[in-house]
Amino acid sequence: SEPTDTASEASELPVLEGTATVEMTVNGGTIVLELDGAQAPVTAGNFVDLVDRGVYDSTVFHRVIREPDPFVVQGGDPISVDPSVPPQQLGTGSFVDPDTERPRYIPLEITPAGAEEPVFGQTLRMAGVVQPPELAHERGVIAMARSQAPNSASAQFYFTLAELPFLDGDYAVFGRVIEGMDVVDQIQQGDRVEAATVVSGLDNLVSDG
Repeated sequence: SEPTDTASEASELPVLEGTATVEMTVNGGTIVLELDGAQAPVTAGNFVDLVDRGVYDSTVFHRVIREPDPFVVQGGDPISVDPSVPPQQLGTGSFVDPDTERPRYIPLEITPAGAEEPVFGQTLRMAGVVQPPELAHERGVIAMARSQAPNSASAQFYFTLAELPFLDGDYAVFGRVIEGMDVVDQIQQGDRVEAATVVSGLDNLVSDG
């Protein structure tokens, strides 16, 4: 099943109304994330839903790039829970919704600065938007990884290790690390998420499904 190229499916996805806080344990350390449902309601809602389902527990950080310059720590591929999956396959998996038995993809969702609504399904450049996004790629944000197709994000996410303005408007930032950036800085390729838990804001998650 291919990712959808319309925003219509967004209405059927979990939405975060307000904020939520997630704690992620990696290498015995705690990373505290604050997720922004005001600027990225579908993207943050999808992530909170997946955390609540336990999807991220035992997933691998399969892509860590610090050289020649600090870039990203990427993980969250559901297939990485299975240790028999070859490392070269990691980064290809999606969350498969047990209700539909199909992958759940979310539309690219980026709110331009000063806008009341996000732009769905296309980069800001594709949409002809000149202003920067509300949520920029500052160091320590969390954003959704995707393939070249704008609406191919599912479960994989990345943390930024530096300010990365060239990604602004192309990828959906939906929150930030508020504690434990030192833990993020120590993550190595192959490390696993020991656990991820929604510690507050779960009542802000609204699902029509």
